[in-house]
Amino acid sequence: MTVYGNFPGSRPRRLRTTPAMRRMVAETRLDPANLILPAFVREGIDAPVAISAMPGVQQHTLDTLRKAAVEAVSAGVSGIMLFGVPTDEKKDARGTAGTDPGGILQVGLRAVREEVGDDLVVMSDLCLDEYTDHGHCGVLTADGRVDNDATLERYAEMAQVQADAGAHVVGPSGMMDGQVGVVRDALDRTGHEDVSILAYTAKYSSAFYGPFREAVGSSLKGDRKTYQQDPANARESLRELALDLEEGADMVMVKPAGPYLDILAKVADSVDVPVAAYQISGEYAMIEAAAEKGWIDRDAAIMESLTGIRRAGAQMILTYWATEAAQRLGRA
Repeated sequence: MTVYGNFPGSRPRRLRTTPAMRRMVAETRLDPANLILPAFVREGIDAPVAISAMPGVQQHTLDTLRKAAVEAVSAGVSGIMLFGVPTDEKKDARGTAGTDPGGILQVGLRAVREEVGDDLVVMSDLCLDEYTDHGHCGVLTADGRVDNDATLERYAEMAQVQADAGAHVVGPSGMMDGQVGVVRDALDRTGHEDVSILAYTAKYSSAFYGPFREAVGSSLKGDRKTYQQDPANARESLRELALDLEEGADMVMVKPAGPYLDILAKVADSVDVPVAAYQISGEYAMIEAAAEKGWIDRDAAIMESLTGIRRAGAQMILTYWATEAAQRLGRA
């Protein structure tokens, strides 16, 4: 090949020559502090229960939940998001186990706070779906529709009991209109002004939630398309964002993460509050399944997927690999 003059004059490959060079010029940094561990605590078990659709993830006993929290702290993970899994006998139409101070999520919150104190940001899922016998995120009307305003009353109760149990942060995830404002008011009225709200601002009705249904023992009948966002819509997420901020959200989130990186980037570019993204069960399961087949490099795929979410604008990433990824980052 004949080379003319100094062609090519620009050689970007010079900045890719060695691992040290690539590390020095990297535009996106992934740190253990960016990571939050979602965890499930199940009532009525004396040993952890493996979740078949999510290899490596389990429903915890109180003892193993405590150990998972300590391990997360040691790895440098910033937070833990707790989901309660009650016995089927405790489920009813109004999800009363979710507002029972002795309910499994509240017991789990107290256990984690007792174990790690303020060394981990303890977060709670504020939703009724784990506790209702119909599996929906709210109270139903006589004809089977989710009643938005009646559900908000239940969310206000949940906010108080979760804060009483020790949650630093509550995460209203049901996608009810007005949920952030109602939760903020309930927290402030009950002396929990310092408890933060992580708003599930753009939560899409996604096919990737499948394994999560096993994880929480979901009783869902039908779907959630009348309250979760339509995957076809982008501008709608910015409307939800404006409403959540107006109502007092301290942090906002996009869920799922990977299929909605465009939404995540739009949200991150639009706000001056911390932005989170949830790498959900189906995203986790796909990588684990492909790796088990030998089709991809598991460890590299995990870190690449997390880096992509971080690059799109997430300061916080909820991921079931949080502790594992943090340990790997700590060794890098």
